[in-house]
Amino acid sequence: MSSSSANLINSAKRAASFQAVDDHLLPTHRFVGIGSGSTVVFVVEAIAAKGPSFYGDMTFVPTGSQSKGLLKAAGLRLCNLDERPVDERGVPVALDVVFDGADEVDEELNLIKGGGGCLFQEKLVAVSGRKFVAVADSRKQSPRLCTTWKTIPIEVLPLAAPDVLSRLRAMGSPNPAVRSGLPSKAGECVTDNGMWIIDAPFAPLLLAKDLTPEVDGAGKDGVWEVGKLADELVKMPGIVEIGLFTGFNGVEAVGLGKEFQAQKPIAAYFGTPTGQVEVQRAT
Repeated sequence: MSSSSANLINSAKRAASFQAVDDHLLPTHRFVGIGSGSTVVFVVEAIAAKGPSFYGDMTFVPTGSQSKGLLKAAGLRLCNLDERPVDERGVPVALDVVFDGADEVDEELNLIKGGGGCLFQEKLVAVSGRKFVAVADSRKQSPRLCTTWKTIPIEVLPLAAPDVLSRLRAMGSPNPAVRSGLPSKAGECVTDNGMWIIDAPFAPLLLAKDLTPEVDGAGKDGVWEVGKLADELVKMPGIVEIGLFTGFNGVEAVGLGKEFQAQKPIAAYFGTPTGQVEVQRAT
């Protein structure tokens, strides 16, 4: 990638980040989740630009070592997810809003995440929020997942990796592989939790509206509907977490009585090379 192309992409990420923060971060917020990845650099920049009078009463919850470092460098107060105070019921307080990037977003706001290897913490933080807002550049927007980002990151217990690889192949993933730690380190990519990442390619994932009596999305010929695939993967022994964020969002969770279980964002902000920001909202 040329330096000019990289600059355009970074400008797109920055524009999306600043608009997302302007739209969703309120001075009354007290606990804010901050994800991982290249776009989150600009999310933290956008928050810091508001000044201490705006964010001074906020505490920021990172999803990993990268976002923790960004928050410290920006002078923002942080705490780990397990350090939040609890309410009168003994339940940890909800994060008011969570900002995170995405590797791919489909037209119903299902996500693939985990390209940076922090998917377990990212999901823990996402489900702890009242609302989750995704921020990316427009390359990450697709009609269906596994269209441009071809693989699903899966965090696994190292000793279970051979069995998980075999089962993934049986599910129609043609060439799943343990992610390499190169160039930063030899050997496997090791997560902050001491786990490995398997990148599992799948055919583009269907939405529920794509299903027919002949195509049920349950894996025949390697064809999966996103929710059905997620359900099967999380049941597999040895898998710690998967990089599919699907189901329902934080606003829907309240109506369903399923607080602290929402994985999907309420909106995704996509910066474009022209400097515009496209916003995809839950319907």
